[in-house]
Order: sequence, then C-alpha cells, then structure tokens
Amino acid sequence: MEDGLSVPHGTLYVVSTPIGNMGDFTFRAVETLRAVSAVLAEDTRHTRHLMDRYEIATPLVAYHEHNEAKSTPGLVARLVAGESFALVSDAGTPLLSDPGARLVRAAIDAEVQVSPVPGASALLAALVASGLGIDRFTFFGFLARKAGERKTMIDEVVRMPHAVVLYESPNRVADSLAELARAGAGERATVVARELTKQFEELRRGTVAALAAYYESTPPRGEVVIVIAGQKAAEIGEAELRARASELRAAGHSARDIAAMLTAELGAPRNLAYRLAHE
Repeated sequence: MEDGLSVPHGTLYVVSTPIGNMGDFTFRAVETLRAVSAVLAEDTRHTRHLMDRYEIATPLVAYHEHNEAKSTPGLVARLVAGESFALVSDAGTPLLSDPGARLVRAAIDAEVQVSPVPGASALLAALVASGLGIDRFTFFGFLARKAGERKTMIDEVVRMPHAVVLYESPNRVADSLAELARAGAGERATVVARELTKQFEELRRGTVAALAAYYESTPPRGEVVIVIAGQKAAEIGEAELRARASELRAAGHSARDIAAMLTAELGAPRNLAYRLAHE
C-alpha cells in the first residue's frame, strides 16, 4: 500500500521439539510457542502434553499430511495479514520425514519470513554418537515401500561413499537390514540407534549382516535411526565406475564434470576418474 499503513507480514517459526527427553526443549522454543498466534501441530494431542508441561496456553491447530494441501492457503493468508505461527512435528525437527515443506515453500513464495528455532534432531543425535565418519552424509529418511522405488533407494544407499542415515519403523528393521546386506552392504559398519534420549536408549554397533541377524531374533522397540558407513573406494570396481561414467555422459555432462562426479559420488581416485571420463 502506498499510504504507509500496510500491515507487516507475520513470521513462520519452524520449531524443534524433544525426541524423547522433555529437558531437550530450548528456552527460545518455549518463548516462541508462547508468543505466536497458534501452534501448527502434526498431532495436537501429542503436542498438548508438551505444552502443558511448559505451561504454554497458545491455541493448537492440526496441520498434517492429510490436511496440509487444504489448510496451507488459509494459513499463508493469515501470515501475510500479520499473524505468526510455530510449526512443530510430533518429535524433533519438522520437515525431516514430517509434513511442513508445503507450508514453508508457500510462505517463502508469499514473502513471509521463515525462521528456524533449532533443537533436538534424531538424525543428528544418531550421527554424532555413531562413531562413524560423518564429515559427509546423506539422509534418506524412510526407505520406500513400493518394490521398484525401494530397490532403487537400496542400490543408492549401497553405492554411497559416505555415511547414510535412515529412519525405520521397529517392525521393519530386520528386513531392511537384510535387504541391504543382500544388495552388497553386508560387511559395512553400522549403528542402530533406538529410543534416543529416552530411558532405554541403545546404540548397537556391528555390520549390516550381523545386525540384521540380531534384530531378526530380537525385534527392537521404539523409534529407530540407522547409520551406515560409506562404501570404501576399494570396494568399487572399475566396471561400475565406467558404467556410471557412461550414464553421466549420456545425460550430457562434460568430461570434467564426469570426473568430478565419479570422485564425489563413488570415491574414485582422481586419475582413474579422469581416465574414465575421457574414454
């Protein structure tokens, strides 16, 4: 508006909540939830327990995968009109295998400020306690359920030259590890992190194959994060590198890009990557 009386947009806060231990809720998160117009929660009943613990009386609004498409335009309109919201998931940091990406994108498109309020994350908690090399890692979330997509994801996990993080439901841990072992990751160092920050927290270490056998006879309980070490360069054959170089070449990449991608994706030695890229 040209009269200078336009209402400033509100802010969408993306707020991390505890993944188990209630003490992992930050002071800033509490203050934010108290200050906003409403808290957008994946499960209002679950979030109500957290808010009661910290004496937060802010109204709760359900926002989850089943209503996000319908709810997002109205919420963005309210943000544009000057209201502020806090987006939370049931546990941990929103958008990581949880709803919220649609709202964040829509808010950004409407020139609404999106502000993160960091805190607990099962992904990061498992990584830092894994003892594996985590200078680089790839987060896959949950493995796909459909056969074709699942095989593609598993093959990609097995090829990764750096650590991989997966979320998995407890009843599928043994089967998923067994599939990864059959795909070629059986001897890869792995950590299965269970019930992180809770009373029965457990980090069990071993190879993919050994942990698959263990959980087949001892099904886990609670929330599970799996961290798998990357493939060593020595495990990657020249034939696989050449095949990947051919794929990249067919996709229109330059020899220089192909060499760089073979090194980054598969850990190929630079001289070998350069030779294959120029074949």
